[in-house]
Amino acid sequence: MIVHKKLPNGFVYIEIKNSSAEAKIALQGAHIFHYKREGKEPILWLSEVSDFEVGKAIRGGVPVCWPWFGFNENKTLPQHGFARTALWKFVGGDEVDEKTTSITLRLTHSDETLKMWCYKFELELKITISDRLSMELKTTNLDRESFTITQALHTYFAVSHISDVAIKGLDKKPYLDALTWKNEVQKGDISFNQEVDRVYQEVDGEILLIDKNRTVHLKNEGSSSVVVWNPWIEKCSRMSAMKPTAYESMLCIESANAFDDFKVIKPNESHTLRAAVY
Repeated sequence: MIVHKKLPNGFVYIEIKNSSAEAKIALQGAHIFHYKREGKEPILWLSEVSDFEVGKAIRGGVPVCWPWFGFNENKTLPQHGFARTALWKFVGGDEVDEKTTSITLRLTHSDETLKMWCYKFELELKITISDRLSMELKTTNLDRESFTITQALHTYFAVSHISDVAIKGLDKKPYLDALTWKNEVQKGDISFNQEVDRVYQEVDGEILLIDKNRTVHLKNEGSSSVVVWNPWIEKCSRMSAMKPTAYESMLCIESANAFDDFKVIKPNESHTLRAAVY
């Protein structure tokens, strides 16, 4: 079942339900803000105080960072690009069977985007809801010149408590520590007792989020970089649309093309970033 809904303030979203799972996706930002398998707890974290307002990014779920990840050299431009607050178009949906539903959303260049990023493009996000959450973010260059992108599916995972989780699959991988701007190499599993903001490179395998009561799998394609982030106490208290204790129940593992993993896309060519959560 695919149902189009609207909040009293006019904010529009799509609700999907089938026998495997349920999800909610905002047309603003093509933003998945809820995903839950039948009979299970939600996999995605969503801030209790997040804004659902036109022009404001949702805090939680899976923001789409595009066509740049992080800050732009031009500080007047929005962090993480413009795709996460732009209004996307619903292209179509497919109820494949009782267990699987997919939708496709599209964003294309406009006078507004061309002022921020002077290239013509088509961006499509295909979302498949089943016993796994599958995302395919396809960038097509409609311009006469090549362009370079960095991007991320900035997934917020819900956890029982940040002190009870570990991440497996990144041992011996090089990473940039965004808190010190030093290059390091991961030793063993990742656990949390302070702020963490790292961009891992050379990632080529499945990542496991080991929680007290469950294990969540993340597999990426078209990407060799992964961002791991938790704001911890001090930063969390300063952040918008987050309660001071929110860091305890969330963890970001972001499927990315970031830093050294940037992508150059030639005219009439495409690149697809895929992520599967299960």
